[in-house]
Amino acid sequence: MTDLKEVHKQARHKLQKICRVCPVCDGRACISGVPGMGGRGSRVGFMRNKAALDEILLNLRTIHRTVTPDTGYDLFGVKLSMPVLGAPMCETTYNFLGNVDDYQFIVDQVEGAESAGTLAFTGDSPDPPLYGMGLQAIREKAEGKGIPIIKPRERAEIIKRIKIAEKSGVTAVGIDIDAAGFENLNRADQPVAPLSVTRLGQITASTTLPVILKGIMTADEAIKAAECGAAGLVVSNHGGRALDSTPGTAEVLPEITSAVKGAIKIFIDGGFRCGEDVLKALALGAEAVLVGRPVAIAAIGGGSEGVRLQYQQLQDDLKRAMLLTGCADLSSVGPRVIREAR
Repeated sequence: MTDLKEVHKQARHKLQKICRVCPVCDGRACISGVPGMGGRGSRVGFMRNKAALDEILLNLRTIHRTVTPDTGYDLFGVKLSMPVLGAPMCETTYNFLGNVDDYQFIVDQVEGAESAGTLAFTGDSPDPPLYGMGLQAIREKAEGKGIPIIKPRERAEIIKRIKIAEKSGVTAVGIDIDAAGFENLNRADQPVAPLSVTRLGQITASTTLPVILKGIMTADEAIKAAECGAAGLVVSNHGGRALDSTPGTAEVLPEITSAVKGAIKIFIDGGFRCGEDVLKALALGAEAVLVGRPVAIAAIGGGSEGVRLQYQQLQDDLKRAMLLTGCADLSSVGPRVIREAR
């Protein structure tokens, strides 16, 4: 693979009847698609994620001394090339109709992220081997640089999976709390449900690894995430696929950063397609952005090299956006960078 245009061409061929790999990925063409690429209940939430980002504009500034912006980011002591991470994705048999091999898909995400100087989250599903596949990929392809996500299972099951993750030397672990209503897990006799502050506190206390809670959409729950000992949270509506009619993640980010900035690391996902989108999230107070769909398409169309190319494009976009808004490094990104469309 030599460029993303070819990667997208190959992905479009492999994902026929699943994803059109549209030039503008906003959900309008895939409302009734397979859950991983569009899905039931995704109409409002999915589309608002992208629309909310489009409502934020960037302030062009070119009278300054910045020449080469520094996108470097420190995550729990791990030096990364950029504040862009791979969102957790797996279960290709269901999401991609078996057109993609499960383990290879996970490896491509992890290896591609590592070669681009960043890291990927890996997923969890009703298929028991998939969680272990993520850990194996992190261990063997990224020397432990990665973050496995665990569904909101029973407390003992979550702790069991955390202990397994510890042995792989991972960077941190996460809990996909926005998957609390996923019936596919309950049907597989792997119950998921909302978790109380007490139970989350017991889980975070069971490990020395940083624990990240993915699926925070309100300021009050962000405060609870900090209270239970979580090291980080992801502002996320599960791509709009957990509950329809949610606001876009960029819409709620300001109230969340206002409530807990400095008390807990704040990440965000949902609708991020380019480096300019990443800069908007950073200006609103997020530390880093998780990117899902563009990375999935790159993995399917170009393997780990396609994923590397996608991250390189995101970093190039981010550098250019920082240059043209007068930001020398991530610490200089703030509210002055953006304005709301009127």
